[in-house]
Amino acid sequence: MNRFLIGAGTAAMLATGAAVPAGAQQGAPLEGRVGRLESEMRAVQRKVFPNGAAQMVEPQIAPSTPAPSPVGVPASSAVADLSSRVTSLEQQMASMTGQIELTQHKLRMLEEQFTAYRTATDAKLAAGAAPASPVPAADVAATGDVRVPTAPRPAPTPTAAVAGVEKPDTGDAAEDAYLYGYRLWAAKKYPEAQAQLKKMVADFPKSRRASFAQNLLGRAYLDDGKPSLASIAFYDNYKKYPDGERAPDSLFYLGSALMKLNKPADACKVYGELTDVYGDKISAGMKADVAKARTTAKCK
Repeated sequence: MNRFLIGAGTAAMLATGAAVPAGAQQGAPLEGRVGRLESEMRAVQRKVFPNGAAQMVEPQIAPSTPAPSPVGVPASSAVADLSSRVTSLEQQMASMTGQIELTQHKLRMLEEQFTAYRTATDAKLAAGAAPASPVPAADVAATGDVRVPTAPRPAPTPTAAVAGVEKPDTGDAAEDAYLYGYRLWAAKKYPEAQAQLKKMVADFPKSRRASFAQNLLGRAYLDDGKPSLASIAFYDNYKKYPDGERAPDSLFYLGSALMKLNKPADACKVYGELTDVYGDKISAGMKADVAKARTTAKCK
């Protein structure tokens, strides 16, 4: 109910000397309660969502069971509408208050556990013993969704097998960086190959080998069972180096990655793009591979 219309109607009745209905006289106190509850609701929501005002929920105006109307006042009157809003707001305030109390309880439990862990660890360190083990996962899970942050794991040191992959020394830094990544990939040392190939592209973005390295990065992800990362690497090669020597290959393998992601319709679009853009440049062998891939994907 529009408050402006309520006020205007009441003023008009007073101006003409007409008696103001009892329901309208009761509307003002109800409006005051509604305004107060809405203000409290916004304050609670700002506390719950301090960084997201847009996430504030609007109160449900109409409850499932309409509130009884005052005697002699129609159910659709301003008093009935305001009564419904008051009831709904009071219910939501009670629900939100309960949620806040539960969250505060969980946070207190977590703080107590972490304080106990830190105290025990400090005591052991002071005594020259090894640090205590972290808080058990089961205990942390019992406090809710909050997790105690753990220290990052150190980067793995190269294994003997990776160290045994010979680094090339041709005198061309870009060429050497790519060839070393290629040798790591050929040795099936996929994580090491990925790191090396990414570094090569970052260090030598204008080298002709950048297209080779970016394409091989996608293949390293694909061979490592990571088709999502592979699709990103292949698409980046096509986007950044459309004239690169391995851009057509990246589109073909992008289709393969999309098939592994169970997206045949998208793969068909990629095969179409490959044919439209590079149809005159790709080899007969790749054309045959594309035709076979389109059949597998059931492209139209």
